Amino acid sequence: MEENTINNQVKKKVRKTKKVQKKSTEQVEMKKDNLKIIPLGGLLEIGKNITVFEYKDDIILVDCGLAFPEDDMLGIDLVIPDISYLEKNKEKIRGLVLTHGHEDHIGAIPYLLKQINVPIYATKLTAGLVQNKLEEHKLLRSTKIKTVHHGQTITLGCMRVEFIRMTHSIPDACSLAIHTPVGIVVHTGDFKIDYTPIDGEQIDFGRLAALGNKGVLALMSDSTNSERKGHTMSESTVGDVLDRLFINCHKRIVVATFASNVHRIQQIVNSAIKYNRKIAICGRSMLNVIETARKFGYIKVPDNVFIDIDEIKSYTDDRLVIITTGSQGETMSALKRMAEGEHRKVEITENDLIIISASPIPGNENSVSKVIDDLMKKGAEVIYNALEDIHVSGHACQEEQKLMISLIRPKYFIPVHGEYRQLIAHSETAKKMDIAPENIFIMTNGRILELNQDEAKLTGTVPFGKILVDGLGVGDVGNIVLKDRQRLSQDGLIIVVLTMDSTTGMAVAGPDVISRGFVYVRESENLMEEIKNRLRQKVAECEERNITDWASIKSILKEELRSYVYKRTKREPMILPIIMEI
Repeated sequence: MEENTINNQVKKKVRKTKKVQKKSTEQVEMKKDNLKIIPLGGLLEIGKNITVFEYKDDIILVDCGLAFPEDDMLGIDLVIPDISYLEKNKEKIRGLVLTHGHEDHIGAIPYLLKQINVPIYATKLTAGLVQNKLEEHKLLRSTKIKTVHHGQTITLGCMRVEFIRMTHSIPDACSLAIHTPVGIVVHTGDFKIDYTPIDGEQIDFGRLAALGNKGVLALMSDSTNSERKGHTMSESTVGDVLDRLFINCHKRIVVATFASNVHRIQQIVNSAIKYNRKIAICGRSMLNVIETARKFGYIKVPDNVFIDIDEIKSYTDDRLVIITTGSQGETMSALKRMAEGEHRKVEITENDLIIISASPIPGNENSVSKVIDDLMKKGAEVIYNALEDIHVSGHACQEEQKLMISLIRPKYFIPVHGEYRQLIAHSETAKKMDIAPENIFIMTNGRILELNQDEAKLTGTVPFGKILVDGLGVGDVGNIVLKDRQRLSQDGLIIVVLTMDSTTGMAVAGPDVISRGFVYVRESENLMEEIKNRLRQKVAECEERNITDWASIKSILKEELRSYVYKRTKREPMILPIIMEI
């Protein structure tokens, strides 16, 4: 009896041990599942922000923005991220979460939705701006847009996303606390620390500190101003400058700023009301943003302050303010057309005070300078950032970035939203805040960072890149087409037209030579005649050698013309031979 009891106890212990071992094995296996963070845009570049958070079979997307074309992208309207990785894994995507309503964070959403139907979660103003965008693309009915508020947490698959109030140059900006099975990741979005914001809505420092106390696995932080020391000035300081410019001014005032800078627009409105001026709006994007912001109460203004642009002739100059787009000197923007005398509604005169309330984005300096010069040539007085503190940034400088790191106290640090030098500068700031160098990851687009509580490491890559939008064409313009456009813009085009008999293979007419962007034909008749003579000789040689293959003839003519034109002009125009048969 005792022996049986002992045996039963032993068997129970063995079963218990096996259960513990099984449970331990399951825990080890669970640790093998890492959170994957994959940026598809926004790193080593400005704009095109989109980040993938992937755990097992769940994917969350943060932002989906566009970038504007570089100078060598001739004819391109927009640049959007390559989403082929998302198309391949679309069944895993649980939602798109937005940090704020700037174009570099929401501009590519219509192009994403045309390929993948995904629900969108955003704060009120951001959701309103997205709705406007989807209406233009006729996608609103088929898309689920869920409006959330600061402090709210939503569940998307095995992850939860918490929206935390931040300050930026547009209302309703937020950072995200992404609660994953391996820990919390905080994504700041774009931010600055403004203690006196225009709308009175300060950063939720308490919640950020509480997350830091709880323990944050990784911090992904905005790097745009990481090279700048000190603090970013409060947006409210611009209001004081505007007031000083408005007071005792008897000229018509034209203010150019970013359409999305709702706080700046509110301050312009405040000064206009204070000095008894009516406000007219120029620029479609400005009209859309102001209409949406007023609808949701983010711009507060009496109904009788805004007037239609067609009504400006009914008011004297000292009672008018015009708010316009074009602060970056963009082609076809309202301010640029005013400067060039091509705007149908507004004519610039010496009785205009132009305030450009923005700093040139890197790469736009020449365009902005040209607009300022053209406005001054028309006699207008122009105020810009070199003369007055008429603009402040919406991004954190080094001291604010230090405060963010101090509040969050992450184990791993990932600088985001910036070019390489900005990511490096931000990582140096993190090192000063005692983040271990081996725990700082400077990532690139398409690179996978896998992490858990024990380790983080860069592993493989996924497809990424730039998709070029030209008119209605998305992705149909690639490097080869861009190179052709660049060549056409540099040295022009020569077309050679030759008519051949389809039965004998003999030339019956031509070659005729047409040029565009190469030389002005009337002034270069001798050169064009020499080109024709050279080509006739080559055609005769082909006939003598019985070369009738069209591809071979085209190649011979193209090479002969390329060599001859370069020898005579040191230019390399695009050469296009065309053979017609009769």
